[in-house]
Amino acid sequence: MSADVRRVLSAQELAAALALRHRVFCEEQGVPEREELDGRDDDGVHLVAVEDGEVLGTCRLLLTGATAQFSRLAIAPEARLRRLASALLEAAEGEARTAGAKRMILHAQTYALPLYSSNGWETRGRRFVEAGIEHVAMEKPLA
Repeated sequence: MSADVRRVLSAQELAAALALRHRVFCEEQGVPEREELDGRDDDGVHLVAVEDGEVLGTCRLLLTGATAQFSRLAIAPEARLRRLASALLEAAEGEARTAGAKRMILHAQTYALPLYSSNGWETRGRRFVEAGIEHVAMEKPLA
């Protein structure tokens, strides 16, 4: 992997990250745009995986005291299987630790459980449907 994984650096990069999310969630997975854009982007820390100026992956981290909520992980189809998702998870964990969070939470699409489990996340509770897709809550202590 030669992509640079970091916080967004400009409004242009954030726009590219949001466009990637739209492509993955709305176009590819059929998530309604009103559910993908939840009004919390202005409150989040946006991370990106950038290579040759192109945003290939993105995620959002909402920091609220001792808990950090990881969400909106999207990888461009042509860049999958390059460990970009794991790199974004690691970067988000670093951001959460720096902000003083003691744990991270997320709602994982169930097809992605192996990704999260291999990165130290544990399931919590029953499966549920969100935006028409089966999910499960997961948590990762940062102690």
